[in-house]
Formats: sequence, C-alpha cells, structure tokens
Amino acid sequence: QVQLVESGGGLVQAGGSLRLSCATSGTIFSSYIVAWFRQAPGKDREFVAVISSSGGRTYYADSVKGRFTISRDNAKNTVYLQMSSLNSEDTAVYYCAADRSSAWYGPSVRSRGSEYDYWGRGTQVTVSS
Repeated sequence: QVQLVESGGGLVQAGGSLRLSCATSGTIFSSYIVAWFRQAPGKDREFVAVISSSGGRTYYADSVKGRFTISRDNAKNTVYLQMSSLNSEDTAVYYCAADRSSAWYGPSVRSRGSEYDYWGRGTQVTVSS
C-alpha cells in the first residue's frame, strides 16, 4: 500500500513563501508521476502542478505559473512544491497524488484527479492578507 504524506503547510503572510513536501515509503516512487492539487473552502478541487517520474517534465495551472515550482528527489522519495508570492487565493488544503503509470499523456490528462491512484491526506496552507 502506497502512503503519501504531505508536510510544510502553515500560515504565511501575503507575498511570502512556503515549501510543501510529499513523502512516501515502501514503493518504487521514482516510477510514479506525482501531482499537487488543492481545495479551498466551498470550492472544487483544482489541479496545481505535476511532475513526470524522471522530473524532466512539469506542467502548471495558469493560476500558479511563475510562482510555484514542482520538483522531486527520487533518492529521498519526495516531491516538493515551492510556493512564492503567495496570495489569499492560494489558501487551501494541498494534496499530493501519485499515478503508478509513468506515461505522461500530456497536460490535459495529467491535470485530472481521476488519473491518480494514490492520495495524501493534505496539508493546510493559509495566506493572510
């Protein structure tokens, strides 16, 4: 059973930065595609960013492009989401998700939550204005 554990969330002022981590154990994490999603109160879950198994491909939602960076360290079985220039609209619970398939398929596929097999429990990010 694959378990994903997010960490790094918290309260930050507008304009600040946070780095989220998604860690796992007991699996060949380096072969998985991993994404970040978020869900704000009263809103649907939305895609944030995705990274290929090797780390060579990434894709971002327009709302975070240029402000967020997804990366991974396969030796540590960890995927990161570096967030900067945060604003109140970034307030949400952030979830990481992993797909056993290493096939990329393209951004339109990779931005769908239904494509992912495993999900973490989430970490809260609150941006104060």
